[in-house]
Amino acid sequence: MWIFTETGFISIVRKPEHPGVLTVRARDRQSLELLAAKAGVEVKRSPNGDYPYRVFVGDGPFLEWFLDRGGELKYSNFKSRVAKTRGYEFADSLHGVWAAMLAVEDDGGREPLNDDELDERIRETERAAAAEVASDDTLAAEATTTDAAKEAE
Repeated sequence: MWIFTETGFISIVRKPEHPGVLTVRARDRQSLELLAAKAGVEVKRSPNGDYPYRVFVGDGPFLEWFLDRGGELKYSNFKSRVAKTRGYEFADSLHGVWAAMLAVEDDGGREPLNDDELDERIRETERAAAAEVASDDTLAAEATTTDAAKEAE
């Protein structure tokens, strides 16, 4: 799996001989530093490998790191954000990835939406937002109930 974040690019695999460990590789050390810190491991050099840096982590720390990246997402343009966090050279490489993936875009993917399709998209977005608010309200209510029960003890 390849993942691009505002802090870099990583490639993740699970080697059959180590099923409980994810091998996370990168072309540069900086791409792995936050994950290594989260997992409490060191970034290792592997100059003879396909990627010159790697970390070995369990699923839990990797998933926590991944969720952190999503939770911190506050930008509206990924490539512009990366230009600020990693510099223009790194962002320029992302433009190359973007252009390469444009070649596999579905035929018809850019055809305009008709009014019914557009209305349905708006309704889907509104339903998702309402469900998220309801979920947050339920979690807050559960936390309040738990806190009250603890205080009553």
